[in-house]
Amino acid sequence: MCACVLLCQRASIGRLEYNPSLKGNNWWLEYEEGIRHYSKEALNKEFPEKTRPVSFKHPEFQCPDMSPSPSVPSSVEFVKAADIKVIAALGDSLTTAIGANATTVLGIPIEFRHVSWSIGGYGTFQDVITLANIVKIFNPNLLGAAPGKTIHGMQAHISETGFNLAVTGHNTFNLPGQTRHLIDTLRGYEGLNFEEDWKLLTILMGMNDICDYCKDKALFSVDNFIHYVTLSLEMLMNEVPRMIVNVVQILPMKTLREVRKPTPGCLLQRSFCSCLIEPVAESPELQELVEVNLEFQTRLEELLYSDRFFKRDFAVVLQPFLKHADPPRLPNGKIDMTFFTHDCFHFTIKGHEELAKGLWNNMFQPEGAKMVVSSFSDPIPLLCPPVEHPYIFTRPIAAMSGQPPLQSDAPVLAAILLLLLLHVGLAHLRCM
Repeated sequence: MCACVLLCQRASIGRLEYNPSLKGNNWWLEYEEGIRHYSKEALNKEFPEKTRPVSFKHPEFQCPDMSPSPSVPSSVEFVKAADIKVIAALGDSLTTAIGANATTVLGIPIEFRHVSWSIGGYGTFQDVITLANIVKIFNPNLLGAAPGKTIHGMQAHISETGFNLAVTGHNTFNLPGQTRHLIDTLRGYEGLNFEEDWKLLTILMGMNDICDYCKDKALFSVDNFIHYVTLSLEMLMNEVPRMIVNVVQILPMKTLREVRKPTPGCLLQRSFCSCLIEPVAESPELQELVEVNLEFQTRLEELLYSDRFFKRDFAVVLQPFLKHADPPRLPNGKIDMTFFTHDCFHFTIKGHEELAKGLWNNMFQPEGAKMVVSSFSDPIPLLCPPVEHPYIFTRPIAAMSGQPPLQSDAPVLAAILLLLLLHVGLAHLRCM
């Protein structure tokens, strides 16, 4: 009966076509099989507290400096939040925000892109905290924020996705394809100045590789992960001017095994991440996966804590706030399930908002001094861009050559003026 309901949901979409995942095991079919044996009554009893009251509003967010630069910056080192004209995102189900505002497990196939942490454009910051909605406070005319919902496996129009081109179920080997789709979309989008507009892209990819690692250790190896990330970033650097790319460090995934509840929905964990969920505690298989997870993080740092992807109008920045993140817990130490969807794996809006705040804060912290969240149990305070450096930090330590990055244009102009005055003074002395 439940599978019938889902198939009816598909049929109601009309013009959308079914588009199976590229993964070998089809996510949709596994989902249908996972809930086939449960009655609607049982499914509807799950997590009634998941959705947020319509009347809920966040307090306004104001900062001392919310203005754009006097002229469009030419250097990637002097881009303020208000200078960002375009926002985009690539990734997997965490970025599609699958199930994020579902009222029952039947809503898991719905991708709530409009509340996604990195690019959701629903309402305003007061309605839901996303990176896009924060940037919209600084630039209300921001292009690309995801305006609507989609359904997994269905083709969707850009009017629903915005520039959230993430695909549920994708692995890192799919990232170059997503990247090509994004470049072509940006290049041909009416109302976007491809050459002049500053663009902000967020990428989070790799968790599905770990979830599928035991199925094909060669395909989902660390070397392949780095290869496909590198290939994608090189495409962007070679083809897209005026872009800042946030690459978000992947989670330590072992603690997700603790996200449990005796409900039908939680059985879906095995469909999403069997290589993590199925091994018994302390088993060699689980220990290997933990080590691979750590190596993914380490190799990503080695790749991006360099100046390989840094030039005058382009920069890739590793944002590490998730590196040691522990799931949110209640005072008694148990997992706070209000942060997780009915499948006990993906985040609700509550979780997405914490990711958004962590990412925003990292953007305005220099490499080596970026916040790393130890636990999501306490809400992350949202920070304003520092008054002394209101720009997104993009210069890697490896590119400094022993010199500190310039904090603003003013010191440069002051230094030039001082040199000119000294030159005039010396010339005057010679004439005396």
